[in-house]
Amino acid sequence: METRRRSIVKAVIWNILGLASMTLVGLIATGSVKAGGMMALVNTGIGFTVYLVYERVWSKVQWGRSHV
Repeated sequence: METRRRSIVKAVIWNILGLASMTLVGLIATGSVKAGGMMALVNTGIGFTVYLVYERVWSKVQWGRSHV
């Protein structure tokens, strides 16, 4: 089973990568660092929450795990 702390650290690192890439996409799409950054922050907030819940739910699913 994965610890809650590990799930949070994974989610934070994943979202830092997503924040950087979404800022770049937003900049390219809008031509504005401010607009791109705002899009990235909103996306990161939503993505962080959804990813964290997703990981915690899957940590409880036994299907497909080896019990060796």
